[in-house]
Amino acid sequence: MCGYFPCRGMQTFVLGGGCFWCIDAVYRQFEGIKTSVCGYTGGLTLNPTYQQVCSGMTGHVEVVKVEFDETVIPAEVVLDIFFSSHNPTSWDQQGADRGSQYRSALYYSSPEQKQVFQQALERASAWWDQPIVTVLEPLGDFYEAEDYHQNYYARNPYQGYCAAVINPKLAAARKRYGMFLKN
Repeated sequence: MCGYFPCRGMQTFVLGGGCFWCIDAVYRQFEGIKTSVCGYTGGLTLNPTYQQVCSGMTGHVEVVKVEFDETVIPAEVVLDIFFSSHNPTSWDQQGADRGSQYRSALYYSSPEQKQVFQQALERASAWWDQPIVTVLEPLGDFYEAEDYHQNYYARNPYQGYCAAVINPKLAAARKRYGMFLKN
């Protein structure tokens, strides 16, 4: 705390919203997002590979670690973008992507962050007709995904998955949160 108000400045959230390529691409288009790193967390396997995570045997979820400047883009907006960029009512599935690695999840690093995440869950529940199944768990070890997963959309914009799945998510986020877009 800074006086009576929460400190504003650099924050880091670890978020799982289906395929990490999608969530990563969505966040990279906004001012105040300093880094977005694809990775894995939530499981027990040390230093998992993509193939191991996809097996469903590691317990890990595909996540993005988003570092942002809260003086530019508020934490509430970062979380609202998260909840509007994937379906948080679908257990272990986003569209055709199925498996425990696609779970909707928020990983908190402090009691204060847990509270902010809980408030975002409550806010988002008004947007969806079905109950939200997003899990809220303490952040464990974060493992950075392989290099070819980082900034995947920018490097492969014409790949079929990018055109069919990511482009609509980008367009929806731009429409809803246009005031925070990079110039």
